[in-house]
Amino acid sequence: MRKIYATFLILAVYSQCGYTQSKINPDYIRAKMQWFADAKLGIFIHWGIYSLGNYSESWSFHNKGVSYADYMKQLEGFTAARYEPQAWAKLIHESGARYAVMTTKHHDGVALWDTKQKHYSVVKNTPAKRDLLTPFYKALEKYGIKKGAYFSLLDWSYPDYPAFTKDSIRYTIADDPERWKRFLKFDSAQMAEINQLVKPDLWWFDGDWEHSAEEWNAVGIRQELLNANPSVVINGRLTGFGDYDTPEQNFPVSRPDFHWWELCMTTNDNWGYRKTDSAWKTPYEVITIFADAISNGGNLLLDIGPRADGTIPEEQVHILKELGKWDNKYAKAIFNTIGGLPQGHFYGATTLSKDSASLYLFVPARTQGNIMVKGLKNQIKQVIELGTGQELLHKVVGKISWSPVPGLVYIYVPAGVQDEYMTVLEVKLDGPLQLYRGQGGLK
Repeated sequence: MRKIYATFLILAVYSQCGYTQSKINPDYIRAKMQWFADAKLGIFIHWGIYSLGNYSESWSFHNKGVSYADYMKQLEGFTAARYEPQAWAKLIHESGARYAVMTTKHHDGVALWDTKQKHYSVVKNTPAKRDLLTPFYKALEKYGIKKGAYFSLLDWSYPDYPAFTKDSIRYTIADDPERWKRFLKFDSAQMAEINQLVKPDLWWFDGDWEHSAEEWNAVGIRQELLNANPSVVINGRLTGFGDYDTPEQNFPVSRPDFHWWELCMTTNDNWGYRKTDSAWKTPYEVITIFADAISNGGNLLLDIGPRADGTIPEEQVHILKELGKWDNKYAKAIFNTIGGLPQGHFYGATTLSKDSASLYLFVPARTQGNIMVKGLKNQIKQVIELGTGQELLHKVVGKISWSPVPGLVYIYVPAGVQDEYMTVLEVKLDGPLQLYRGQGGLK
């Protein structure tokens, strides 16, 4: 039902964009989204003048935590003097991520490329004095990493944008519709520049909440992007005219209804670099969150915030390297898989091979002894620990010959196979997964 719902929703969006039925058939949609569904892990990069580390990105002046003038003085300190895009791409590759999303422009309006529009850019207005996007995306291409472009639809610095700070606006669209049209033309021109420069595989929009789909011309934006690249993937922050949902910092307890989704999450408490933020997540915490996301059929977009000089905090480098060691070790159970068992069958995260003939169990670090799977109708051919290849013992308990209710599967996890973060077992089945979902009675 989830897949059917998602397909019809996307079909409706494409229809509103004027696409013919031949271009919006379900097979086309699945093919378009397949790389995203298989990717599982992306790296989010928040980098801009706020990366000096004194204020949060854009919101600090919008909410009047700092004056706009003082916030924009950060232009003078953004040097990118130690920026090494090849090193960034290498680290992202080492993390195991299959795609990366860079902030091309945040709500403050400062573009990280040489925009031809009359507006702020790091090329014209900072000591960096160069396009920072193109070399990074070229470096990603060398590693086969998909290119994602974060773009703020709203621009609190642009004079033709209505809002400025939390408690004041420049004008209302109803009072000056021509001024709003000028802003939309500006926004569209910047998107076209990014398309021409880097040809993103994915557009990650933000800031849509201040206006309606009609005001943004969301249908038109989507159509322009698809005209430029029919295979481009678009996140859901285009007032619903995207391909997948993006819960932010909030961990789903039950599997989201939308077929494709992505949890975007920071490695500490802030998106951009902050000098005072030392609330680093541990590799174990990140890995368990990642396992939970893919277990529920989603992706993880994990954020890092480089400093203004282009260096990445050591704590974030450590997290990404440890994550990479783990997900490369257990790649078979992570990438190119599908969401795992419904709740109640196993006390932990799970995934399935695409043919659902292999079930992968994610077991917390240092777990030793018996673990249990409930409601498994299949016969088990073999259980192995993926990291070592060691075969594990299992037995079925409580199966009654005359009852359709399957027994409980106990798998013994011996000492010596445990991963320091999370151990992954492969349960090889006699065919596609079959589950008992009843209440234990005869009916």
